[in-house]
Amino acid sequence: MNVPFLDVGAGYAELRAELDAAYHRVMDSGWYILGEEVEAFEREWAAFCGVTHCVGVGNGLEALHLVLRAWGIGEGDEVIVPSNTYIATWLAVSYAGATPVPVEPNEGTYDIDPARIEAAVSDRTRAILPVHLYGQTADMDPINEIAARHGLKVLEDAAQAHGARYKGRRAGSLGHAAGWSFYPGKNLGAFGDAGAVTTDDAELADRVRVLRNYGSRVKYLNEVKGFNSRLDPLQAALLRVKLGHLDEWNARRAAIAVRYLEGLRDIPELRLPRVPAWAEPIWHQFVVRHPRRDALQATLTAQGVGTMIHYPVPPHLSTAYAELGMTPGAYPIAEALANTVLSLPIGPHLGRDAAEAVVGTVRSLGGA
Repeated sequence: MNVPFLDVGAGYAELRAELDAAYHRVMDSGWYILGEEVEAFEREWAAFCGVTHCVGVGNGLEALHLVLRAWGIGEGDEVIVPSNTYIATWLAVSYAGATPVPVEPNEGTYDIDPARIEAAVSDRTRAILPVHLYGQTADMDPINEIAARHGLKVLEDAAQAHGARYKGRRAGSLGHAAGWSFYPGKNLGAFGDAGAVTTDDAELADRVRVLRNYGSRVKYLNEVKGFNSRLDPLQAALLRVKLGHLDEWNARRAAIAVRYLEGLRDIPELRLPRVPAWAEPIWHQFVVRHPRRDALQATLTAQGVGTMIHYPVPPHLSTAYAELGMTPGAYPIAEALANTVLSLPIGPHLGRDAAEAVVGTVRSLGGA
């Protein structure tokens, strides 16, 4: 059996009638920038996350960037980020003009380790930017406590955590604000780039709305030097359809994760993800670790099982951040993860037989 890593097109096949109706509604409206569809999605996504405000923007990177800008974070400031994350987290800080300060993750959860954050705080630190990596929230209570003690903002990078909970509360409501990506492969994915900001801070939401629209509330009256980062009405309409199915699709992912955790738990050298008691992950990725990851991936590929590596190069070792002068060994936990993590197929349209095939194939290889 060939098992694709993720079948994005299957979502359209399942919801074709609803999605086509939403498409025609937008096309027939004659309104293609902002407007009622965007406002409706903003209300619905805010309600889903348990906050009062949502601002639709162009993508997840811009969601993070615009929040930092709206807070006035920029040149000379520092923002604490995970050493183990997709580079967009760091880029948002750089685009604002500030400096990313990496902190190593907890090896069991892959998320930023709160116990290591305090040592990274300086008199230039303005914010902490935890990432809810792979669909499991960071441990937010100690992060918020550190932030409160030092007068810092907390910005969730929730791009992989659509519907995840921390002690019963949804991601997107756990800090001062959150940035979302609706990239097609996300648990709530658009049919192109899309993003949003959620917050309970009315003033912040207002500033982000101005920044996303050329710095303007009223056409041709520009208050500040803004950007063009607006959620497209067509994407908003399609996201509204998929939002109605998100909890169900997340439950399908969770069922696959349970099967993997049961079926792969006793394989030597294969390390499975750890779920703390306070976490309710939505399994954006199911990430295992193995010391001979590349060999395992190659063999799974040869057997027809699709996999991916999230992520093979830590930001501090990318050429994009060569100016930081960091060399291998600077952040050993992030580097060890980059060399050993492997994402197995998971998604709401991965069938039971396919999941069993993944388990059987990995077991037949002995994990190596």
